[in-house]
Amino acid sequence: MAAVEVGRLAVPGASLHYEVRGTGPLLLLIAAGSSDATVFEEPAAVLAVRHRVISYDPRGNSRSVLHGPPVDQRVEVHADDAARLIDHVAAAGEPVHVFGSCSGGLVALELAVGRPDRIQRVVVHEPPAMALLPDAEEHQAFFEDVHEVFRRDGVAAALGRLSAIFGGSPPPALPRAHDNSAFFLAHVMRPFTRHVPDLTALEAVAGRVVAAGGEDSRAYAVHRPVDALAERLGHRPVLFPGGHMGYAKDPVGFAGRLVEVLAATAPSRER
Repeated sequence: MAAVEVGRLAVPGASLHYEVRGTGPLLLLIAAGSSDATVFEEPAAVLAVRHRVISYDPRGNSRSVLHGPPVDQRVEVHADDAARLIDHVAAAGEPVHVFGSCSGGLVALELAVGRPDRIQRVVVHEPPAMALLPDAEEHQAFFEDVHEVFRRDGVAAALGRLSAIFGGSPPPALPRAHDNSAFFLAHVMRPFTRHVPDLTALEAVAGRVVAAGGEDSRAYAVHRPVDALAERLGHRPVLFPGGHMGYAKDPVGFAGRLVEVLAATAPSRER
C-alpha cells in the first residue's frame, strides 16, 4: 500500500486537512456532503497505483476546521479551496484530474470552469444540481422541508426524510473521521442544492467534463441531474458500479472504472 503524506493548508477562513498517496498523474478526490477524506481511503489506495491521489476534508468537516462560527457554505468558496490545494501540491503547470461525489461534484464543476489552465478531466458523480431539472422548485421545497425537520426533530429524522432522493433507502454507514451530519444539514445542504452550475461556461469545456452516476441508482431523484447535465453537454452519461456511494461499497471496481474513464480521450458524444 502506498505511503500517505498528511498535510494541512491554511485557506481564507479555514484550515484544510489533506492526504496525498501514490505516484503518476495528479488526481483530486472531492468528498460529498458530510464525508471527509476517510471515505476515499480504500479507492485511493487502488488509484494510487496509477495516480498521485489527493483527498481532503472539505472545510467545516472533520479535521478541516473553520476559523470562526459555522456559516452557510458556498460552492464557489469550496472550489477556491480545491484550487488552492491543487496549487499547493501540484508542480507548476501540472495538469490535474478531478473526481467529485455528490455535493463534491458541484465543487468539481465550478473548478472546471474556474481553472481551465489546470483541470484536464473532471468526473462528477451524481451532483445534486436540481436547478437543472424542470421541477427544480419542487426539489428545493423538499430540501427546505428536510431542513425544517432537522430543526424540529434532529439529525436522525432529517436524514430519514432526505433518504427519499436516494430511493428511500437509509443512508449507508460510511467511514469518516467525525460525524458531520448536523453541519451538513444546517449549513451545506440548502445552499449547495440551490447552486446553479454555469452551463454556458461548462459547454466551453465540455470535452473535459464527464457526467457520471451509479448503475444501481439510476431510478433515484439524485441521479436525474446527471442525465440533464450530460444532455446539455452533448455526452452520454457514464455509469459506475454500485449506487450513489459506489466507491465505498465496491472501492476496487469503482476505482478501476474511474481509471478507465480518466484514460479515455473524451466523453462519448450523443448520436
